[in-house]
Amino acid sequence: MAPALIAATVLSYVIAWFINLPVLVPILNTAASYPFMVLALKRGDLRLAVTRMLLWALTMGVSAMLMSYTRPAVTGRLFLRADAYRVEMFEWVLTGRGAESMPSQFIPQQLGQAVIFTGLTLATAGVLSMPMGAVLINDMSHYVGTLAARSARPAATMLLAWHPWSLIRIASFVILGVVLSAPLLSRLTPTPVDRQAARRLVIAASVGLLVDIALKALLAPTWQRLLLETVGW
Repeated sequence: MAPALIAATVLSYVIAWFINLPVLVPILNTAASYPFMVLALKRGDLRLAVTRMLLWALTMGVSAMLMSYTRPAVTGRLFLRADAYRVEMFEWVLTGRGAESMPSQFIPQQLGQAVIFTGLTLATAGVLSMPMGAVLINDMSHYVGTLAARSARPAATMLLAWHPWSLIRIASFVILGVVLSAPLLSRLTPTPVDRQAARRLVIAASVGLLVDIALKALLAPTWQRLLLETVGW
């Protein structure tokens, strides 16, 4: 199943590239992965579902990053909000100013995203929250890819620009998206739910979101200086 999931996710970008309608990109991304998650959940295998969706997120991140590295002007138009996010993050890398280094700004923003994502997942079994997650991943990937394209050290930049707190947040959202999709799916179609495993995963994801905030508050200023030195601006 893993090769099929990877292929479907990559294909979603190929189709999006030719259709060239930004609003369809996260929908295509979601359509590529959602059946794989549902099949795992219908087997009662939460861990498999989480693993598949983590692989989906990884494939999205790599695909969108490489697209933005090679064709930044195109992906700036293709990915929703991506260029605005790139401008914001480039300003932070260059000057250290911006929400990334200001807990008073990024904490309410991230908590708000978590609440919206969680509510959409519970209400729609992930149908609406997964596109939201796809938009966030594509925005981050565009920032990483375009930063690498303008860097003196592209490979190192591709690694460092995926801030460790961002990776933790992505993983936490993926886990919440999978686990919180199960209750509604179980009412719509026979879907066994291991409540004990679900509880453990939700706790792990919640802790991950707190760790994300703590690491960002502690490391963002240092990480900005490291990125600036690596990029060579």
